[in-house]
Amino acid sequence: MPLKIVLTQLAVTIAVALVAGAVGGVRALVSAALAGFACVLPNALFALRLMLATRRPGGANPASFLIGEVVKVGLTILLLFAVAKGVRDLSWPAYIAGMIAALQSVFVVLLIRK
Repeated sequence: MPLKIVLTQLAVTIAVALVAGAVGGVRALVSAALAGFACVLPNALFALRLMLATRRPGGANPASFLIGEVVKVGLTILLLFAVAKGVRDLSWPAYIAGMIAALQSVFVVLLIRK
């Protein structure tokens, strides 16, 4: 399940970046992609950490889940701010659209799962 969520986030990020690029050009494509990847990367690391934790004796526990979630949120915020500060010619509408799409795709997967 975690891999499915990360792959869906990645697919949505790519789709939104392509649409942004078609509408607003290369600047919008890059902005949407960077925002999406700033959300996908921490989520992928969190999913990997959870998968590894379930394979060890005792499995994952609530404390490790909570710590992982806090690190994921912090890293996401850090990456989003780093991109916003580091990229001069950012297309803000595309950047926000990429971020929202990547973050909301998690809920879509959870809603439609069987």
